[in-house]
Amino acid sequence: MAKSTPPNTSNLKNLLFLLSLLFALINLSICAPSPSPSPTCPLSFSHVQTIPWNTTDCRSYDTSIERKNSCCQSVLTLIGIPLAHRLKQTSNFRLPNLATSVSCLNDLQKKLESLSLASNLTSVCFDPNQFVINNETCAGIQTTQDWISRLGSTTALDSACNSGLTDLTRCDACVAAGFRVQKQLISLDGNTSHGVYCYHFAVLYAAGIVNKKGPESDDALSCLFSLSLTSPLSSMKKRHTVALVLGITGAVVAALVIAGLIGLYLRFGRAVKEGEVGWEDQESRPKWRPNTGSIWFKIEELEKATNNFSQKNFIGRGGFGFVYKGVLPDGSVIAVKKVIESEFQGDAEFRNEVEIISNLKHRNLVPLRGCSMVDEDGESQRYLVYDYMSNGNLDDHLFPRVETHKTPLSWPQRKSIILDVAKGLAYLHYGVKPAIYHRDIKGTNILLDVDMRARVADFGLAKQSREGESHLTTRVAGTHGYLAPEYALYGQLTEKSDVYSFGVVMLEIMCGRKALDLSTSGSPNTFLITDWAWSLVKAGKTEEALAASLLRGDDEVLGVSNPKGIMERFLQVGILCAHVLVALRPTILDALKMLEGDIEVPSIPDRPVPLAHPCYRIDGNGFTISPALSGLDIHSGDMLR
Repeated sequence: MAKSTPPNTSNLKNLLFLLSLLFALINLSICAPSPSPSPTCPLSFSHVQTIPWNTTDCRSYDTSIERKNSCCQSVLTLIGIPLAHRLKQTSNFRLPNLATSVSCLNDLQKKLESLSLASNLTSVCFDPNQFVINNETCAGIQTTQDWISRLGSTTALDSACNSGLTDLTRCDACVAAGFRVQKQLISLDGNTSHGVYCYHFAVLYAAGIVNKKGPESDDALSCLFSLSLTSPLSSMKKRHTVALVLGITGAVVAALVIAGLIGLYLRFGRAVKEGEVGWEDQESRPKWRPNTGSIWFKIEELEKATNNFSQKNFIGRGGFGFVYKGVLPDGSVIAVKKVIESEFQGDAEFRNEVEIISNLKHRNLVPLRGCSMVDEDGESQRYLVYDYMSNGNLDDHLFPRVETHKTPLSWPQRKSIILDVAKGLAYLHYGVKPAIYHRDIKGTNILLDVDMRARVADFGLAKQSREGESHLTTRVAGTHGYLAPEYALYGQLTEKSDVYSFGVVMLEIMCGRKALDLSTSGSPNTFLITDWAWSLVKAGKTEEALAASLLRGDDEVLGVSNPKGIMERFLQVGILCAHVLVALRPTILDALKMLEGDIEVPSIPDRPVPLAHPCYRIDGNGFTISPALSGLDIHSGDMLR
């Protein structure tokens, strides 16, 4: 009989251990909590693809800081719309945590990418923390209950922003109410750095709670959020519902047409009887989208503000009209320009030009406040309304009349004015698309505000460039002495035409002499500051070109940061900007960098021919330049390159 083999106890123990370990792992996997899913964004961004918002700046946001800011403002609005919806639904101004905010920005980014926009827009524009609820943002407000407890059950927003904001006057009142509420919130908060966030809270409350039409209405988009639309939202909605409308209106159309004809008959019959049929009544109502920022003034308002355009209120003659000082009922001081000559071919072109100007927002431009049109003797009379600049224009300070006894501008003032003008021009050339060429840069078109900061004015002659165009114009505009030669000769307008004029103004500021002097005693030739300054600098006599007041008795000032050297640099940049050849002039951006010391000023190049050469003369019929300029190794076409 065979002998049985006893079992291997060691192997059995190992098997039992493995089985127990397996059961333990299974039990652990069953009992262990599953990883928490990423939070879902509570905001819907479907409107990104349906609202006709202008994506232009976001397609080239990396070309300038102005474009980036404009793009980010638009994208912020796209977040504000669903935040306003959520505020109404949940009473919460912001998102609950950082993870949710990140999730929402990711959702928004996907929508932006579906419009072929950059894949990093939300990260470029925002910090996710700025949309997270906290107690530190604005007066500790987190919910609508907090809002009411701090500001009361009603605010200025409730009456000013509830409806009708496509009307410019209503919109203006609503925005003003927003700033009043912002001021209240900042006062409660105690930290002025929270002002932007407090204003955002006011906008969200007005759009989500106060306005009857909601955050995606024309009211909210164009006024509260100031979103630039490529077409009115109302017309977009009409296109989407046209099939339904056609199906139910057939029977109603006839009745409406009849009622409309009766209404027109009664209205015009009454108007004819009362002598009131006129274009003025029709045009007294605002016609533009409120996001232009302009106010449509009634002519009666302007007449009252200017004391019926009295001679006492007359300021002077502008580039294309007479300017009057006025005071509005709210106490704000304005300058009203009565347009008497311009290139506007009709009312539509005038409106288009005003809309362009209204959208220009820069510290160194005179802001257009509004306008007015009225029918006078069968012709349209146009008015432009600007903020009043209390220190007048640069020309009055550089070349004051004897009786005014103005103190000469100090070096810091001159330096600040030059930099301000350069920044304003840089914005016109590169901060807007298409670029805008001013065409008439001169001392009288540079105004000084209460702080003596310079603002470029008078855009009546401004022209937008169009890519692909030759920029040849049929009419040369501008002022003799400031006109670039290629523009005066051939009508070719480029950004460097403005650079030339800017260079001339710089020389006036630095030298204290007028650009063009026809009465220079003892000289048979006309005095041109560009030729005169260039010849002195090339001869090593830079100090002789500088205004005497800059070098007289200010030793303690001249010893700081070597200002004499800085003055000489500014003078050289002015000469370079006013060079006769386009190719040798810097762009306004490069000129600004030279002025600020970021790049070196190149050596002053020779001039192919002095502009005071006999070929450049004044005759009885006005200002002329002879083709003989090509006689000294310069071809006429070279002036254009």
